[in-house]
Amino acid sequence: MSTATDWMNRNPVLTRLNELPRPVLLGLGAALIAIFVVLALWMREPDYRTLFSNVEGRDGGAIVNILNQRNIPYKFADNGSTILVPADQVYTLRLELAEQGLPRGGNVGFELLDKPNFGASQFTEEVTYQRALEGELARSIEALQPVKSARVHLAIPRQSLFVRDREAPTASVLLTLFPARTLSESQVSAIAWLVSSSVPQLNAASVSIVDQDGHLLSTPGGTAGMNSTRRNFINDIEQRTTQRILTLLNPIVGQGNVRAQVSATVDFAQREQTSETYRPNETPGTAAVRSKQTSDSAQSDVLPPQGVPGALTNQPPANATAPIQSAPANPQPPAAGQSAPAGAASAGTQALGTRGSAATPKSVRNDATVNYEVDRTIDHVKHEPGALQRLSVAVVVNYRDKDGKAEPLGSDEMANINALVKQAMGYSADRGDTLSVVNNEFTVQTPSVKPWEDPVYRNLALQVLKVLLILAVLFFLWRSVVRPIVHGFANAQVERVKNEAHLENMREQRRQDEMRASELNRYEDNLNTARQLANSDPRAVAMVLRSWMDSKNAKS
Repeated sequence: MSTATDWMNRNPVLTRLNELPRPVLLGLGAALIAIFVVLALWMREPDYRTLFSNVEGRDGGAIVNILNQRNIPYKFADNGSTILVPADQVYTLRLELAEQGLPRGGNVGFELLDKPNFGASQFTEEVTYQRALEGELARSIEALQPVKSARVHLAIPRQSLFVRDREAPTASVLLTLFPARTLSESQVSAIAWLVSSSVPQLNAASVSIVDQDGHLLSTPGGTAGMNSTRRNFINDIEQRTTQRILTLLNPIVGQGNVRAQVSATVDFAQREQTSETYRPNETPGTAAVRSKQTSDSAQSDVLPPQGVPGALTNQPPANATAPIQSAPANPQPPAAGQSAPAGAASAGTQALGTRGSAATPKSVRNDATVNYEVDRTIDHVKHEPGALQRLSVAVVVNYRDKDGKAEPLGSDEMANINALVKQAMGYSADRGDTLSVVNNEFTVQTPSVKPWEDPVYRNLALQVLKVLLILAVLFFLWRSVVRPIVHGFANAQVERVKNEAHLENMREQRRQDEMRASELNRYEDNLNTARQLANSDPRAVAMVLRSWMDSKNAKS
């Protein structure tokens, strides 16, 4: 027992631990036990159970990301399609992941058609195909970043042989968006076109899109995307015109001394125009010939047919006989009103016939017809929508700061500014553009805000409260935890010093007592030795005493 006590006294670590207060020793013991327990639990392999099986890649990635964020151990099985977690956290994790919509693999697609069902009716096959199509569309829509989950419902009527009885299909889409995420009009229009393009004879205007809050995202008639495009087009024209005006005027009047607003009127009507114009014909020498027809006919030495029509005309003529008659020496012309004699007429006729046979008869005929092209112009113009009809611009210029005083700009400067603005905006009087440039002083009004409503003071007060709260917590910890421990250590140190001093005093007193005891023991031993020597040899003792007395007398 004494050996163990001496070993503990010689070990400085155990000595200091013995000097600590008992509460501190109890706390250290509890901490060591907790550390050993934690190490034992950490080294022990936990019991893993199945969290989800047949997990798709997208759902598996989201689930693993959440497990990593929460520092929850997990394992994979079945080639990564099964996720294992500790057995004591299986049901809690299932509920928490279900709250976040995981896994999302509830939508089934065309894998429904992988296993043929022999003996199924036509109605069952149609329903299966429709379910597969709805699942595939839902998966496609869930690929969008803001969409958390989607459900698609298709209303496909039965096809009829009669055209008048046919009905067009319709569709409805229910979207669940992530928190603080919204869909733009272009994205809503894209979803509608995606669904309509996947179903035959489905119009995009017949697709209704609703979010999880019951808000109708699609516009009836399918004009949401068109309205957004038109509004963006008008905004782009106004912003670009405003930017051009500010870019020109800011270097002249200074940054922040000009304000400009632009209002654009745009015509989005679609028009097609066809016009046909006729111009006067050109001169024949330069005109284009469309068609030309010419006919020439010429006859020479051809006698006209003679004789009495009938059968005699077809008989060969008889031999010609020429009667010879003597003509009078001096023929007289017939008197007025008298006819020439028959013999004379016959003679004249024969003479004329003799002269005609001597001449050459001719018959010439020329016909010409020329058709020229008509000078015609046909114009077909298709006007694209988005024609700018009118621009209305309002510009306000601040006064000039001269020696600390605000002075208006001169008339020449305002005229130059007006001309620059017209050039920047592309002013057109024929189009009906309007421009108003005003020179006025800018008045800056600072709204009166109460101190407790000012965000700056409120943030400062919150920071001060945080600092005070931290100081209060630190003071409480000092008074309740740190100070008692420090005082305990200080008192233990003082007690240790006192105990060491007391022990040192006790050791010193023990040494003195031992010295006294040893001196007394030595005196007794010497006295006994002297007694024994006196008894045994009195003469020697007498000589010693005499020597002591002689030395004493000599000193005195």
